[in-house]
Amino acid sequence: MKTRRMLLCGLVLVSLFTGTALAAEKVLKMSTTTSTQDSGLLDVLLPALEKDTGIRVKVIAKGTGAAIRDGIDGNVDVVFVHDRDREDAFVKDGYGTKRYAIMHNDFLLVGPDTDKAKIKGVTEGGEAMKKIATAKATFVSRGDDSGTHAKEQELWKASGVALDTVTTAMEKDGKPVEVKSVYPAGSKDWYLSVGQGMGKTLTLAEEKQAYTLADRGTFVKYKFGREVPINLSILCEGGTQLANPYGLIPVNPKKYPHVKYELAEQFANWLTSSKGQQLIADYKLHGQQLFFPDAK
Repeated sequence: MKTRRMLLCGLVLVSLFTGTALAAEKVLKMSTTTSTQDSGLLDVLLPALEKDTGIRVKVIAKGTGAAIRDGIDGNVDVVFVHDRDREDAFVKDGYGTKRYAIMHNDFLLVGPDTDKAKIKGVTEGGEAMKKIATAKATFVSRGDDSGTHAKEQELWKASGVALDTVTTAMEKDGKPVEVKSVYPAGSKDWYLSVGQGMGKTLTLAEEKQAYTLADRGTFVKYKFGREVPINLSILCEGGTQLANPYGLIPVNPKKYPHVKYELAEQFANWLTSSKGQQLIADYKLHGQQLFFPDAK
Protein backbone atom coordinates (compact mmCIF):
# COMPACT_ATOMS: atom_id res chain seq x y z
CA MET A 1 0.00 0.00 0.00
CA LYS A 2 2.79 2.40 0.91
CA THR A 3 4.54 1.75 -2.41
CA ARG A 4 1.28 2.29 -4.25
CA ARG A 5 0.63 5.59 -2.46
CA MET A 6 4.15 6.78 -3.28
CA LEU A 7 3.61 5.85 -6.92
CA LEU A 8 0.32 7.76 -7.03
CA CYS A 9 1.93 10.81 -5.39
CA GLY A 10 4.73 10.65 -7.93
CA LEU A 11 2.26 10.54 -10.81
CA VAL A 12 0.36 13.53 -9.38
CA LEU A 13 3.59 15.53 -9.05
CA VAL A 14 4.65 14.66 -12.59
CA SER A 15 1.22 15.73 -13.83
CA LEU A 16 1.40 19.02 -11.96
CA PHE A 17 4.88 19.82 -13.23
CA THR A 18 3.91 18.86 -16.78
CA GLY A 19 0.79 21.03 -16.59
CA THR A 20 2.79 23.97 -15.25
CA ALA A 21 5.38 23.59 -18.00
CA LEU A 22 2.71 23.42 -20.70
CA ALA A 23 0.96 26.49 -19.28
CA ALA A 24 4.25 28.40 -19.23
CA GLU A 25 4.82 27.50 -22.89
CA LYS A 26 1.53 29.14 -23.86
CA VAL A 27 2.34 32.58 -22.43
CA LEU A 28 2.92 35.19 -25.12
CA LYS A 29 4.72 38.48 -24.42
CA MET A 30 3.23 41.43 -26.28
CA SER A 31 4.31 45.07 -26.39
CA THR A 32 1.42 47.28 -27.40
CA THR A 33 0.36 50.88 -27.54
CA THR A 34 -1.35 52.20 -24.41
CA SER A 35 -4.57 52.86 -26.32
CA THR A 36 -5.39 49.16 -26.75
CA GLN A 37 -5.21 48.77 -22.97
CA ASP A 38 -6.60 52.14 -21.85
CA SER A 39 -9.65 51.73 -24.10
CA GLY A 40 -10.56 48.43 -22.40
CA LEU A 41 -10.40 46.45 -25.65
CA LEU A 42 -7.79 43.97 -24.40
CA ASP A 43 -10.02 43.16 -21.42
CA VAL A 44 -12.46 41.71 -23.96
CA LEU A 45 -10.10 40.13 -26.47
CA LEU A 46 -7.56 38.37 -24.28
CA PRO A 47 -9.93 36.31 -22.08
CA ALA A 48 -11.68 35.10 -25.25
CA LEU A 49 -8.31 34.23 -26.82
CA GLU A 50 -7.31 32.20 -23.77
CA LYS A 51 -10.65 30.38 -23.72
CA ASP A 52 -10.36 29.42 -27.39
CA THR A 53 -6.64 28.65 -27.63
CA GLY A 54 -5.19 28.39 -24.13
CA ILE A 55 -2.81 31.25 -24.95
CA ARG A 56 -2.28 33.82 -22.20
CA VAL A 57 -0.84 37.17 -23.16
CA LYS A 58 1.48 39.16 -20.93
CA VAL A 59 0.79 42.77 -21.91
CA ILE A 60 3.46 45.47 -21.83
CA ALA A 61 1.68 48.74 -22.63
CA LYS A 62 3.78 51.72 -23.71
CA GLY A 63 4.17 54.17 -26.57
CA THR A 64 4.39 52.67 -30.04
CA GLY A 65 8.04 53.69 -30.47
CA ALA A 66 9.02 51.91 -27.27
CA ALA A 67 6.85 48.90 -28.15
CA ILE A 68 8.58 48.53 -31.51
CA ARG A 69 11.98 48.85 -29.81
CA ASP A 70 10.97 45.91 -27.60
CA GLY A 71 10.52 43.92 -30.81
CA ILE A 72 13.81 45.16 -32.27
CA ASP A 73 15.58 44.07 -29.08
CA GLY A 74 13.87 40.66 -29.08
CA ASN A 75 12.27 41.30 -25.70
CA VAL A 76 8.76 40.29 -26.79
CA ASP A 77 7.10 37.81 -29.13
CA VAL A 78 4.70 40.18 -30.87
CA VAL A 79 3.94 43.91 -31.18
CA PHE A 80 0.48 45.48 -31.60
CA VAL A 81 0.89 49.14 -32.54
CA HIS A 82 -0.33 52.09 -34.64
CA ASP A 83 2.37 53.83 -36.65
CA ARG A 84 2.26 52.46 -40.19
CA ASP A 85 5.62 53.88 -41.34
CA ARG A 86 7.49 52.37 -38.40
CA GLU A 87 5.55 49.11 -38.70
CA ASP A 88 6.54 48.74 -42.36
CA ALA A 89 10.17 49.55 -41.50
CA PHE A 90 10.10 46.96 -38.70
CA VAL A 91 9.12 44.25 -41.21
CA LYS A 92 11.40 45.54 -43.99
CA ASP A 93 14.41 45.50 -41.65
CA GLY A 94 13.75 41.87 -40.77
CA TYR A 95 12.60 42.30 -37.18
CA GLY A 96 9.01 41.32 -37.90
CA THR A 97 7.67 38.62 -40.20
CA LYS A 98 4.47 40.19 -41.48
CA ARG A 99 2.08 43.02 -40.60
CA TYR A 100 -1.47 41.85 -39.96
CA ALA A 101 -4.09 44.57 -40.47
CA ILE A 102 -6.29 44.26 -37.38
CA MET A 103 -8.49 47.33 -36.99
CA HIS A 104 -8.69 51.09 -37.20
CA ASN A 105 -10.29 54.03 -35.53
CA ASP A 106 -9.29 57.68 -35.74
CA PHE A 107 -7.52 60.45 -33.93
CA LEU A 108 -9.38 63.41 -32.49
CA LEU A 109 -8.38 66.93 -31.62
CA VAL A 110 -10.07 67.63 -28.31
CA GLY A 111 -10.19 70.67 -26.10
CA PRO A 112 -12.35 72.99 -23.99
CA ASP A 113 -15.73 74.20 -25.23
CA THR A 114 -14.40 77.78 -25.19
CA ASP A 115 -12.33 76.74 -28.25
CA LYS A 116 -9.97 79.71 -28.39
CA ALA A 117 -8.55 78.56 -31.75
CA LYS A 118 -11.99 78.10 -33.35
CA ILE A 119 -11.31 74.60 -34.66
CA LYS A 120 -14.76 73.15 -34.00
CA GLY A 121 -16.15 71.69 -37.20
CA VAL A 122 -12.78 71.55 -38.96
CA THR A 123 -12.20 68.05 -40.33
CA GLU A 124 -8.57 68.06 -41.44
CA GLY A 125 -6.03 67.93 -38.64
CA GLY A 126 -3.39 70.05 -40.35
CA GLU A 127 -5.79 72.97 -40.75
CA ALA A 128 -6.85 72.70 -37.12
CA MET A 129 -3.23 72.65 -35.94
CA LYS A 130 -2.52 75.81 -37.93
CA LYS A 131 -5.42 77.54 -36.17
CA ILE A 132 -4.10 76.40 -32.77
CA ALA A 133 -0.62 77.74 -33.56
CA THR A 134 -1.99 81.04 -34.90
CA ALA A 135 -4.08 81.52 -31.75
CA LYS A 136 -1.16 80.42 -29.54
CA ALA A 137 -3.68 78.29 -27.68
CA THR A 138 -2.28 75.91 -25.07
CA PHE A 139 -1.56 72.48 -26.55
CA VAL A 140 -0.48 69.42 -24.57
CA SER A 141 1.66 66.92 -26.47
CA ARG A 142 2.33 63.38 -25.33
CA GLY A 143 5.95 63.89 -26.39
CA ASP A 144 6.68 60.23 -25.74
CA ASP A 145 7.59 58.81 -29.17
CA SER A 146 4.23 57.03 -29.31
CA GLY A 147 2.03 56.49 -32.36
CA THR A 148 -0.08 59.43 -31.23
CA HIS A 149 3.02 61.62 -30.91
CA ALA A 150 4.11 60.55 -34.41
CA LYS A 151 0.68 61.47 -35.79
CA GLU A 152 0.83 64.86 -34.06
CA GLN A 153 4.12 65.60 -35.81
CA GLU A 154 2.60 64.62 -39.15
CA LEU A 155 -0.18 67.13 -38.52
CA TRP A 156 2.24 69.92 -37.60
CA LYS A 157 4.07 69.29 -40.88
CA ALA A 158 0.75 69.34 -42.76
CA SER A 159 -0.21 72.60 -41.06
CA GLY A 160 2.45 74.62 -42.86
CA VAL A 161 3.56 76.48 -39.72
CA ALA A 162 7.26 77.06 -39.06
CA LEU A 163 8.73 74.17 -37.10
CA ASP A 164 11.70 73.52 -34.86
CA THR A 165 13.35 70.13 -34.37
CA VAL A 166 14.42 68.95 -30.96
CA THR A 167 16.35 65.87 -29.87
CA THR A 168 15.17 64.58 -26.51
CA ALA A 169 17.04 62.05 -24.38
CA MET A 170 14.63 59.48 -22.95
CA GLU A 171 15.10 56.38 -20.88
CA LYS A 172 13.30 53.32 -22.20
CA ASP A 173 13.57 50.12 -20.17
CA GLY A 174 16.70 51.41 -18.50
CA LYS A 175 18.38 52.33 -21.79
CA PRO A 176 19.07 55.89 -23.00
CA VAL A 177 17.27 56.67 -26.25
CA GLU A 178 17.44 59.83 -28.36
CA VAL A 179 14.15 60.86 -29.96
CA LYS A 180 13.89 63.55 -32.63
CA SER A 181 10.61 65.41 -32.92
CA VAL A 182 9.19 68.58 -34.44
CA TYR A 183 7.00 71.21 -32.86
CA PRO A 184 5.88 74.77 -33.73
CA ALA A 185 8.65 77.34 -33.69
CA GLY A 186 8.41 79.96 -30.93
CA SER A 187 5.82 77.97 -28.99
CA LYS A 188 7.46 77.66 -25.57
CA ASP A 189 4.70 79.73 -23.92
CA TRP A 190 1.82 77.56 -25.13
CA TYR A 191 3.19 74.14 -26.21
CA LEU A 192 3.64 71.58 -23.42
CA SER A 193 5.46 68.30 -24.11
CA VAL A 194 4.84 65.99 -21.16
CA GLY A 195 6.34 62.59 -22.05
CA GLN A 196 3.28 60.73 -20.75
CA GLY A 197 0.72 58.18 -21.93
CA MET A 198 -2.67 59.10 -23.34
CA GLY A 199 -4.61 58.98 -20.09
CA LYS A 200 -2.26 61.30 -18.21
CA THR A 201 -2.04 63.63 -21.20
CA LEU A 202 -5.82 63.94 -21.33
CA THR A 203 -5.94 64.62 -17.60
CA LEU A 204 -3.34 67.38 -17.89
CA ALA A 205 -5.11 68.89 -20.92
CA GLU A 206 -8.28 69.04 -18.84
CA GLU A 207 -6.44 70.74 -15.97
CA LYS A 208 -4.95 73.30 -18.37
CA GLN A 209 -8.15 73.55 -20.45
CA ALA A 210 -5.90 72.92 -23.41
CA TYR A 211 -6.05 71.16 -26.75
CA THR A 212 -4.53 67.75 -27.32
CA LEU A 213 -4.53 64.93 -29.87
CA ALA A 214 -6.11 61.69 -28.68
CA ASP A 215 -7.07 58.33 -30.11
CA ARG A 216 -10.83 57.88 -30.12
CA GLY A 217 -10.81 54.73 -27.99
CA THR A 218 -9.02 56.27 -25.01
CA PHE A 219 -10.93 59.55 -25.25
CA VAL A 220 -14.31 57.82 -25.22
CA LYS A 221 -13.20 55.75 -22.22
CA TYR A 222 -12.23 58.91 -20.31
CA LYS A 223 -15.26 60.90 -21.46
CA PHE A 224 -18.00 58.30 -21.06
CA GLY A 225 -16.53 55.40 -19.12
CA ARG A 226 -15.72 57.07 -15.80
CA GLU A 227 -17.84 58.25 -12.91
CA VAL A 228 -16.31 61.72 -13.29
CA PRO A 229 -16.00 62.35 -17.05
CA ILE A 230 -13.15 64.34 -18.46
CA ASN A 231 -14.18 67.94 -19.21
CA LEU A 232 -13.00 68.12 -22.84
CA SER A 233 -14.94 67.89 -26.10
CA ILE A 234 -14.27 66.57 -29.60
CA LEU A 235 -13.60 69.61 -31.78
CA CYS A 236 -11.95 68.21 -34.92
CA GLU A 237 -12.62 64.77 -36.40
CA GLY A 238 -13.34 62.86 -39.56
CA GLY A 239 -10.65 63.96 -42.01
CA THR A 240 -8.31 61.64 -43.89
CA GLN A 241 -5.31 63.01 -41.98
CA LEU A 242 -6.73 61.64 -38.72
CA ALA A 243 -6.90 57.96 -39.75
CA ASN A 244 -5.47 55.55 -37.15
CA PRO A 245 -4.82 51.96 -38.33
CA TYR A 246 -3.50 49.25 -35.97
CA GLY A 247 -1.25 46.36 -36.97
CA LEU A 248 -0.04 43.19 -35.24
CA ILE A 249 3.45 41.90 -36.11
CA PRO A 250 5.10 38.69 -34.85
CA VAL A 251 8.80 39.09 -34.08
CA ASN A 252 10.98 37.25 -36.60
CA PRO A 253 12.32 33.92 -35.24
CA LYS A 254 15.18 34.08 -37.77
CA LYS A 255 16.38 37.16 -35.93
CA TYR A 256 15.53 35.87 -32.44
CA PRO A 257 15.13 32.06 -32.26
CA HIS A 258 13.85 32.23 -28.66
CA VAL A 259 10.59 34.02 -29.54
CA LYS A 260 7.35 32.06 -29.45
CA TYR A 261 6.59 32.55 -33.11
CA GLU A 262 4.01 29.77 -33.45
CA LEU A 263 1.96 31.25 -30.60
CA ALA A 264 2.28 34.72 -32.13
CA GLU A 265 1.02 33.38 -35.46
CA GLN A 266 -1.84 31.62 -33.72
CA PHE A 267 -2.73 34.89 -31.97
CA ALA A 268 -2.61 36.80 -35.27
CA ASN A 269 -4.80 34.24 -37.00
CA TRP A 270 -7.30 34.34 -34.14
CA LEU A 271 -7.45 38.16 -34.18
CA THR A 272 -8.03 38.18 -37.94
CA SER A 273 -10.60 35.39 -37.79
CA SER A 274 -14.31 36.11 -38.04
CA LYS A 275 -14.65 35.71 -34.27
CA GLY A 276 -11.77 38.04 -33.39
CA GLN A 277 -12.95 40.64 -35.86
CA GLN A 278 -16.52 40.44 -34.60
CA LEU A 279 -15.39 40.96 -31.00
CA ILE A 280 -13.58 44.11 -32.13
CA ALA A 281 -16.64 45.34 -34.03
CA ASP A 282 -18.95 44.60 -31.10
CA TYR A 283 -16.83 46.38 -28.49
CA LYS A 284 -18.72 49.52 -27.55
CA LEU A 285 -18.64 51.97 -24.69
CA HIS A 286 -21.88 53.76 -23.89
CA GLY A 287 -23.17 52.76 -27.31
CA GLN A 288 -20.14 54.09 -29.18
CA GLN A 289 -18.04 51.79 -31.33
CA LEU A 290 -14.37 52.36 -30.57
CA PHE A 291 -12.63 50.25 -33.24
CA PHE A 292 -13.50 48.97 -36.71
CA PRO A 293 -12.14 45.61 -37.98
CA ASP A 294 -9.72 45.68 -40.94
CA ALA A 295 -8.93 42.02 -41.66
CA LYS A 296 -10.37 40.78 -44.97
